[in-house]
Amino acid sequence: MDLDEQPTPAGDAPVSLDVRTVWISDLHLGTPGCQAKALLDFLRTTRCQTLYLVGDIIDGWQLRRSWYWPQSHNDVVQKLLRKARKGTRVVFVPGNHDEFARRYVTHNFGGVDVVEDCMHVTADGRRLWVTHGDLFDGVIQCAKWLAYAGDQAYEFTLKVNRWFNHVRASMGLPYWSLSRFLKHKVKRAVSYVAEFETAVAREAKKRGAHGVVCGHIHHAEIREIDGVLYCNDGDWVESLTALVEHHDGRLEIIDRSAQAVQPVQPVVTVPTGPVGPQPLPVPVMQKAEAALTT
Repeated sequence: MDLDEQPTPAGDAPVSLDVRTVWISDLHLGTPGCQAKALLDFLRTTRCQTLYLVGDIIDGWQLRRSWYWPQSHNDVVQKLLRKARKGTRVVFVPGNHDEFARRYVTHNFGGVDVVEDCMHVTADGRRLWVTHGDLFDGVIQCAKWLAYAGDQAYEFTLKVNRWFNHVRASMGLPYWSLSRFLKHKVKRAVSYVAEFETAVAREAKKRGAHGVVCGHIHHAEIREIDGVLYCNDGDWVESLTALVEHHDGRLEIIDRSAQAVQPVQPVVTVPTGPVGPQPLPVPVMQKAEAALTT
């Protein structure tokens, strides 16, 4: 009997989604914006043969600025490792926010394979190139200081959004994302997303793939670009989405945004150093690596 088919232990939710493959990215564990409780619920109620972690799983940029690691974030890491122990193939493709993990490409931590990128073959024979996508972001490649500044601006937007949604929740209104609204309304942001999608799809075509699965821009979508299937699995900060492959090869985006919540208590962080493209301080690196391997 498959280990994942054993009776559900006490405290675990019953499986409600049984699929062949799951792709998730941009969890940003280590930040107040991570929707860890909704993510944990998704992981507990989903069974798959292969789970791809498509970058920005642990946010090293934020941890470099201040240490934030509540129990719920540790629970997510433990759940991922538990899935690996119970027979799920777990593949980690590092992104720009957890680029420290790129030093461990080809290694295995607790049953999790760390790779630079990889090719996934669906049940119906399609080849999908799996990459985080940051290498096709001109801002990160050409002006990393600007990427750090943009990251801080994004964090500020999320803080404003948490306050705003706290007020909405007190009025009985559902979660609303300011960042997603701006991405769809600001012309420059729309143009940036389109250019990114085209560049990633073009590279997938060069590699002989039928499609690509990526993350990075926090915008879940499945569409065809110049004959290439472009799939973005979104994020677990605002979108709360995952890409799944059903057992017949059909691809679908799972949307859990209705479960979005924001922390009510104020966040207390401890400064750890200046912002910039320096390597993570040794104590922070040890904590982050320990979270991966515990």
